Amino acid sequence: MSTNELRFAPVRTDADAMARYGELFSACFPMTDKFTPRYLEWLYVENPDGRAVGYDAWDGDRLAAHYVCIPACAWVEGSEVPVLLSLNTATHPDYQGKGLFTTLAAKTFEAGAAQGFDGVYGVANANSTPGFVRKLGFQLVRPLEARIGIGGLRHGMKAPSSALSFERSWSPAALRWRCANPHNPVFMRIGGAKLRFHAAASGNKLPAYAELAADGIALSDLEQARPAPPLSPLRLFIGLAPDASSSYWNYASIPMSLRPSPLNLIYRSFAPRVSGLDPARIAFSFLDFDAY
Repeated sequence: MSTNELRFAPVRTDADAMARYGELFSACFPMTDKFTPRYLEWLYVENPDGRAVGYDAWDGDRLAAHYVCIPACAWVEGSEVPVLLSLNTATHPDYQGKGLFTTLAAKTFEAGAAQGFDGVYGVANANSTPGFVRKLGFQLVRPLEARIGIGGLRHGMKAPSSALSFERSWSPAALRWRCANPHNPVFMRIGGAKLRFHAAASGNKLPAYAELAADGIALSDLEQARPAPPLSPLRLFIGLAPDASSSYWNYASIPMSLRPSPLNLIYRSFAPRVSGLDPARIAFSFLDFDAY
Protein backbone atom coordinates (compact mmCIF):
# COMPACT_ATOMS: atom_id res chain seq x y z
CA MET A 1 0.00 0.00 0.00
CA SER A 2 1.29 3.45 -0.90
CA THR A 3 1.00 6.44 1.42
CA ASN A 4 -1.42 7.97 -1.13
CA GLU A 5 -4.04 5.49 0.03
CA LEU A 6 -3.76 6.55 3.66
CA ARG A 7 -5.65 9.37 5.36
CA PHE A 8 -3.68 11.88 7.41
CA ALA A 9 -5.42 13.75 10.22
CA PRO A 10 -4.46 15.78 13.31
CA VAL A 11 -4.21 13.80 16.54
CA ARG A 12 -7.30 13.59 18.72
CA THR A 13 -7.64 13.47 22.49
CA ASP A 14 -11.01 11.77 22.93
CA ALA A 15 -11.25 8.47 24.81
CA ASP A 16 -11.51 6.36 21.65
CA ALA A 17 -8.39 7.96 20.15
CA MET A 18 -6.44 7.49 23.37
CA ALA A 19 -7.38 3.80 23.38
CA ARG A 20 -6.24 3.47 19.75
CA TYR A 21 -2.92 5.15 20.57
CA GLY A 22 -2.40 2.79 23.49
CA GLU A 23 -3.04 -0.22 21.25
CA LEU A 24 -0.57 1.07 18.67
CA PHE A 25 2.14 1.63 21.29
CA SER A 26 1.55 -1.88 22.65
CA ALA A 27 1.99 -3.34 19.15
CA CYS A 28 5.16 -1.35 18.52
CA PHE A 29 6.72 -1.46 21.98
CA PRO A 30 5.51 -4.64 23.73
CA MET A 31 8.15 -4.34 26.45
CA THR A 32 6.93 -0.90 27.55
CA ASP A 33 3.94 -0.51 29.86
CA LYS A 34 3.79 3.27 30.34
CA PHE A 35 1.35 4.18 27.53
CA THR A 36 -1.78 3.74 29.61
CA PRO A 37 -4.93 5.86 29.08
CA ARG A 38 -4.07 7.77 32.27
CA TYR A 39 -0.52 8.51 31.11
CA LEU A 40 -1.66 9.67 27.68
CA GLU A 41 -4.36 11.88 29.22
CA TRP A 42 -1.74 13.48 31.46
CA LEU A 43 0.72 13.98 28.60
CA TYR A 44 -1.62 15.01 25.77
CA VAL A 45 -4.40 16.90 27.58
CA GLU A 46 -3.41 18.09 31.06
CA ASN A 47 -0.19 19.93 30.13
CA PRO A 48 -0.80 23.58 31.18
CA ASP A 49 1.31 24.78 28.25
CA GLY A 50 -1.22 23.31 25.80
CA ARG A 51 -2.63 20.18 24.25
CA ALA A 52 -0.64 17.81 22.08
CA VAL A 53 0.12 18.73 18.47
CA GLY A 54 0.61 15.93 15.98
CA TYR A 55 -0.69 13.80 13.11
CA ASP A 56 -2.01 10.30 12.56
CA ALA A 57 -2.02 8.08 9.47
CA TRP A 58 -5.19 5.99 9.03
CA ASP A 59 -5.82 3.04 6.74
CA GLY A 60 -9.60 3.09 6.79
CA ASP A 61 -10.41 2.78 10.48
CA ARG A 62 -7.02 1.22 11.30
CA LEU A 63 -4.35 3.43 12.89
CA ALA A 64 -1.16 2.96 10.89
CA ALA A 65 1.12 5.56 12.49
CA HIS A 66 1.13 8.32 15.08
CA TYR A 67 3.42 11.26 15.91
CA VAL A 68 3.03 13.80 18.72
CA CYS A 69 4.77 16.86 20.10
CA ILE A 70 3.72 18.63 23.28
CA PRO A 71 3.81 22.40 23.88
CA ALA A 72 6.33 23.98 26.21
CA CYS A 73 7.66 27.44 27.02
CA ALA A 74 11.35 28.26 26.61
CA TRP A 75 13.87 31.04 26.40
CA VAL A 76 15.32 30.94 22.89
CA GLU A 77 18.01 33.50 22.05
CA GLY A 78 16.67 36.21 24.31
CA SER A 79 12.92 35.68 23.81
CA GLU A 80 10.49 33.68 25.93
CA VAL A 81 8.49 31.76 23.34
CA PRO A 82 6.22 28.73 22.90
CA VAL A 83 8.01 25.70 21.49
CA LEU A 84 7.22 22.05 20.84
CA LEU A 85 8.89 19.02 22.39
CA SER A 86 9.12 16.11 19.95
CA LEU A 87 7.95 12.98 21.75
CA ASN A 88 5.90 9.95 20.81
CA THR A 89 6.19 8.27 17.45
CA ALA A 90 4.97 4.82 16.46
CA THR A 91 4.35 3.06 13.16
CA HIS A 92 2.50 -0.25 13.18
CA PRO A 93 4.77 -3.12 12.03
CA ASP A 94 2.50 -3.68 9.00
CA TYR A 95 3.20 -0.15 7.75
CA GLN A 96 6.87 0.32 8.50
CA GLY A 97 9.34 1.23 5.78
CA LYS A 98 6.95 3.61 4.00
CA GLY A 99 8.36 6.89 5.38
CA LEU A 100 5.27 7.57 7.50
CA PHE A 101 7.20 9.12 10.38
CA THR A 102 8.78 11.70 8.07
CA THR A 103 5.40 12.53 6.54
CA LEU A 104 3.68 12.89 9.92
CA ALA A 105 6.53 14.96 11.35
CA ALA A 106 6.50 17.35 8.38
CA LYS A 107 2.74 17.85 8.76
CA THR A 108 3.11 18.36 12.51
CA PHE A 109 5.82 21.00 12.13
CA GLU A 110 3.80 22.83 9.48
CA ALA A 111 0.83 22.87 11.86
CA GLY A 112 3.04 23.96 14.78
CA ALA A 113 4.51 26.86 12.84
CA ALA A 114 1.01 27.93 11.77
CA GLN A 115 -0.09 27.88 15.42
CA GLY A 116 2.70 30.26 16.41
CA PHE A 117 5.29 27.92 17.91
CA ASP A 118 8.84 29.20 17.59
CA GLY A 119 10.48 25.85 16.98
CA VAL A 120 10.70 22.22 18.04
CA TYR A 121 13.31 20.49 20.18
CA GLY A 122 13.90 16.92 21.15
CA VAL A 123 16.36 14.38 22.47
CA ALA A 124 17.35 11.69 20.00
CA ASN A 125 19.54 8.64 20.38
CA ALA A 126 22.43 7.78 18.08
CA ASN A 127 20.23 5.75 15.73
CA SER A 128 17.48 8.32 15.23
CA THR A 129 19.57 11.51 15.18
CA PRO A 130 20.72 11.22 11.51
CA GLY A 131 17.11 10.92 10.32
CA PHE A 132 16.04 14.04 12.21
CA VAL A 133 19.01 15.96 10.83
CA ARG A 134 18.98 14.78 7.19
CA LYS A 135 15.26 14.33 6.56
CA LEU A 136 13.63 16.87 8.86
CA GLY A 137 16.13 19.73 8.99
CA PHE A 138 17.06 19.53 12.68
CA GLN A 139 20.29 20.90 14.09
CA LEU A 140 22.35 18.47 16.14
CA VAL A 141 23.01 20.92 18.96
CA ARG A 142 25.14 18.85 21.31
CA PRO A 143 25.40 15.42 22.94
CA LEU A 144 23.98 15.47 26.46
CA GLU A 145 26.25 15.07 29.45
CA ALA A 146 25.69 11.87 31.41
CA ARG A 147 27.43 12.01 34.78
CA ILE A 148 27.31 10.32 38.18
CA GLY A 149 28.16 12.39 41.24
CA ILE A 150 27.56 13.13 44.87
CA GLY A 151 25.44 15.98 46.21
CA GLY A 152 24.31 19.12 44.46
CA LEU A 153 25.55 20.47 41.17
CA ARG A 154 28.49 22.81 41.64
CA HIS A 155 27.92 25.06 38.66
CA GLY A 156 28.97 28.68 39.03
CA MET A 157 26.84 31.78 38.57
CA LYS A 158 24.49 31.10 35.66
CA ALA A 159 23.76 33.77 33.09
CA PRO A 160 20.20 35.15 33.02
CA SER A 161 17.80 32.99 31.02
CA SER A 162 17.43 35.80 28.48
CA ALA A 163 21.18 35.55 27.74
CA LEU A 164 21.09 31.82 27.01
CA SER A 165 20.54 30.20 23.65
CA PHE A 166 18.01 27.73 25.10
CA GLU A 167 16.45 27.05 28.49
CA ARG A 168 13.01 25.75 29.41
CA SER A 169 10.83 28.29 31.19
CA TRP A 170 8.95 26.45 33.94
CA SER A 171 5.88 28.02 35.55
CA PRO A 172 4.63 26.64 38.90
CA ALA A 173 1.68 25.08 37.06
CA ALA A 174 3.98 23.39 34.54
CA LEU A 175 6.23 22.08 37.32
CA ARG A 176 3.24 20.67 39.20
CA TRP A 177 2.17 18.92 36.03
CA ARG A 178 5.67 17.62 35.27
CA CYS A 179 6.02 16.16 38.74
CA ALA A 180 2.62 14.45 38.51
CA ASN A 181 3.76 12.02 35.80
CA PRO A 182 1.56 8.96 36.57
CA HIS A 183 4.15 6.57 35.15
CA ASN A 184 7.13 7.85 37.13
CA PRO A 185 6.66 10.83 39.47
CA VAL A 186 9.26 13.53 40.00
CA PHE A 187 9.88 14.81 43.53
CA MET A 188 10.81 18.34 44.62
CA ARG A 189 12.71 19.92 47.48
CA ILE A 190 13.84 23.44 48.26
CA GLY A 191 17.48 23.93 49.16
CA GLY A 192 18.55 27.52 49.66
CA ALA A 193 17.81 29.46 46.48
CA LYS A 194 17.33 26.28 44.45
CA LEU A 195 14.54 23.87 43.67
CA ARG A 196 15.96 20.36 43.62
CA PHE A 197 14.24 17.64 41.60
CA HIS A 198 14.78 13.92 41.43
CA ALA A 199 13.00 11.17 39.59
CA ALA A 200 11.78 8.18 41.53
CA ALA A 201 14.40 5.48 41.20
CA SER A 202 13.38 1.93 40.36
CA GLY A 203 15.46 -1.20 40.58
CA ASN A 204 19.13 -0.31 40.50
CA LYS A 205 18.72 2.96 38.63
CA LEU A 206 20.24 6.03 40.22
CA PRO A 207 17.85 8.92 40.76
CA ALA A 208 18.03 11.47 37.97
CA TYR A 209 18.79 14.86 39.48
CA ALA A 210 18.22 18.47 38.40
CA GLU A 211 18.23 21.93 39.91
CA LEU A 212 16.37 25.14 39.07
CA ALA A 213 16.61 28.59 40.59
CA ALA A 214 13.71 29.06 43.00
CA ASP A 215 13.14 32.68 41.87
CA GLY A 216 10.60 33.28 44.62
CA ILE A 217 8.71 30.00 44.06
CA ALA A 218 7.79 28.33 47.36
CA LEU A 219 7.29 24.62 47.72
CA SER A 220 3.71 25.40 48.74
CA ASP A 221 3.21 26.99 45.29
CA LEU A 222 4.01 23.60 43.77
CA GLU A 223 1.46 21.70 45.85
CA GLN A 224 3.55 18.57 46.12
CA ALA A 225 1.02 15.77 46.53
CA ARG A 226 3.43 13.07 47.67
CA PRO A 227 6.06 13.25 50.39
CA ALA A 228 9.48 13.16 48.79
CA PRO A 229 11.44 9.98 49.55
CA PRO A 230 15.00 10.32 50.86
CA LEU A 231 17.33 11.64 48.19
CA SER A 232 20.39 9.49 47.61
CA PRO A 233 23.69 11.42 47.77
CA LEU A 234 24.76 9.46 44.65
CA ARG A 235 22.91 10.95 41.67
CA LEU A 236 22.68 10.95 37.90
CA PHE A 237 22.87 14.16 35.88
CA ILE A 238 21.66 14.06 32.28
CA GLY A 239 21.68 17.40 30.53
CA LEU A 240 23.77 20.43 29.70
CA ALA A 241 25.07 23.53 31.48
CA PRO A 242 26.37 26.70 29.82
CA ASP A 243 30.09 26.41 29.15
CA ALA A 244 30.81 29.67 30.99
CA SER A 245 29.39 28.34 34.27
CA SER A 246 29.68 24.56 34.02
CA SER A 247 31.72 22.78 36.64
CA TYR A 248 31.43 19.05 37.10
CA TRP A 249 34.21 18.45 39.59
CA ASN A 250 31.94 16.34 41.81
CA TYR A 251 30.25 14.54 38.87
CA ALA A 252 32.25 12.07 36.79
CA SER A 253 31.39 11.47 33.15
CA ILE A 254 29.98 8.04 32.30
CA PRO A 255 32.12 6.50 29.55
CA MET A 256 30.36 6.23 26.19
CA SER A 257 30.89 2.48 26.20
CA LEU A 258 28.79 2.19 29.36
CA ARG A 259 25.87 4.32 28.19
CA PRO A 260 22.90 2.34 26.84
CA SER A 261 22.44 4.94 24.11
CA PRO A 262 24.17 8.33 24.01
CA LEU A 263 21.59 11.11 23.71
CA ASN A 264 21.69 14.26 21.58
CA LEU A 265 19.82 17.55 21.92
CA ILE A 266 18.29 18.48 18.56
CA TYR A 267 16.45 21.63 17.48
CA ARG A 268 14.61 22.99 14.48
CA SER A 269 13.60 26.63 14.35
CA PHE A 270 10.36 27.81 12.76
CA ALA A 271 11.32 31.49 13.22
CA PRO A 272 13.56 33.37 10.76
CA ARG A 273 15.19 35.21 13.68
CA VAL A 274 16.86 31.99 14.91
CA SER A 275 19.05 30.02 12.53
CA GLY A 276 20.24 27.62 15.20
CA LEU A 277 21.19 27.26 18.85
CA ASP A 278 24.60 28.00 20.35
CA PRO A 279 25.82 24.75 21.97
CA ALA A 280 27.89 26.72 24.49
CA ARG A 281 24.85 28.51 25.96
CA ILE A 282 22.39 25.74 26.79
CA ALA A 283 20.77 24.89 30.15
CA PHE A 284 19.02 21.51 30.00
CA SER A 285 18.08 18.68 32.36
CA PHE A 286 16.02 15.50 32.61
CA LEU A 287 13.01 17.69 33.50
CA ASP A 288 13.02 19.06 29.97
CA PHE A 289 12.39 15.81 28.10
CA ASP A 290 10.80 12.41 28.66
CA ALA A 291 13.57 10.14 29.90
CA TYR A 292 11.95 10.04 33.37
